[in-house]
Amino acid sequence: MTPPTTGATPATTRTTGAARPAAATAERVRADYAALKARGLALDLTRGKPSPAQLDLSTGLLDIGAAELGPAGAGADHRNYGGLTGLPELRAIFAEVLRVPVEQLLAVGNSSLALMHDTLVHAVLFGVPGSARPWGAERTAVLCPVPGYDRHFALCEKFGLEMIPVPMRDDGPDMDEVERLAAADPGVRAIWCVPTYSNPTGAVYGPETARRLAALPAAAPDFRILWDDAYAVHHLTDEHGEHGEHEQHEQHERDEHGDHTPPGAPGTTPPGGAAPAPGILALCAEHGHPDRAFVYGSTSKITFAGAGVAFLGSSPANVEWLTGHLSRRTIGPDKLNQLRHARFLRDAAGLRAHMARHRALLRPRFDLVERVLRERLGGLDGATWSRPRGGYFVSLDVPDGCARRTVELAAEAGIRLTPAGATFPYGRDPRDRNIRIAPTYPALDELETAMEGLAVCVLLAALERS
Repeated sequence: MTPPTTGATPATTRTTGAARPAAATAERVRADYAALKARGLALDLTRGKPSPAQLDLSTGLLDIGAAELGPAGAGADHRNYGGLTGLPELRAIFAEVLRVPVEQLLAVGNSSLALMHDTLVHAVLFGVPGSARPWGAERTAVLCPVPGYDRHFALCEKFGLEMIPVPMRDDGPDMDEVERLAAADPGVRAIWCVPTYSNPTGAVYGPETARRLAALPAAAPDFRILWDDAYAVHHLTDEHGEHGEHEQHEQHERDEHGDHTPPGAPGTTPPGGAAPAPGILALCAEHGHPDRAFVYGSTSKITFAGAGVAFLGSSPANVEWLTGHLSRRTIGPDKLNQLRHARFLRDAAGLRAHMARHRALLRPRFDLVERVLRERLGGLDGATWSRPRGGYFVSLDVPDGCARRTVELAAEAGIRLTPAGATFPYGRDPRDRNIRIAPTYPALDELETAMEGLAVCVLLAALERS
């Protein structure tokens, strides 16, 4: 991958297999695979789900009683209808994290994917501010950095939107290619972006990448950046040394007194190795395109994946456009759940302290993946993998032409992986080499077994192709 242009420490690095004298023999690889199949495993590395231990971190949400969830504020009763834009106190917490003015941030539903779906539905049916016609009335294409997020691609495919792959680099998509495609083709109306610890590579968009996205001269007047900042606070590194240990001790002391609000001192610097991209909304406005970006986020991997809160931020015109459509299908969101989250997280510093506890659970899993890949695939020519500083995935590139066979062999051995090709539009990986690894959910012993088994499958697939 191309290194970042900013000179900062990259948020993800790639480890490359290098030749070593004691390469595994064909007989040993086949014997290892036979033994793997004989174990009768049933392991799953397909999706980036929080582990049960991570979900347990948010049990305090359930301890917030009725006295805190009744009428509050200036006569507001959160048990009733209304409040389409969501609770101001919760929006204020995530406005800081997502770099969106609080008055331009919506808290709606529990799924950011649902908000992306709704954005595309209304764009296809009605167009967005600045559209001459609905997107569905003429050819519409979306730029898709690859490897990328399969659910983004599934939405495009569902609505008949053409997908154009663009190579992903360590600091975001290949901006020369993005600018070329957007300027030359008026049918190119959007680009998917996961700016912080991109799924699956772990790349973090650099400031120059964000600036170029905001400023690019698109041929389509209604060009949109679909900025899915799902991992904005999901860091795997801690530059503050003893900070996490102190937070855990402080939380224990607070729990002893019945206070389940996460600690956190105001002004805490967000941990993580790379400075994330600046606020995309401000950049777009600065460069004369105030309506260009939609920003998405959620608490799905922060509190309870099935009972969280989703967010959408954009320009005043875009927010008015979307709420006009949303008001036809809902009278208001689940404000009690939003209030529960606001009480539990308290503020942006409390959110970061909460995420430090997630980091303590996740980091050993990513370290384990790195260790097994290095030990088992370090001598395999053509094998490389990401070493992300945040997010939920590791991106593994196996020798060309081996990804599908690796996934097949793993399935036969009882190890489920994301389908080969899933990280590319239409499921077509032109080099058949990328596999997304999701190490967050399994217990550490199960993860080690799965990774050791995956390595055997990679070696066998490469052997069969040689």
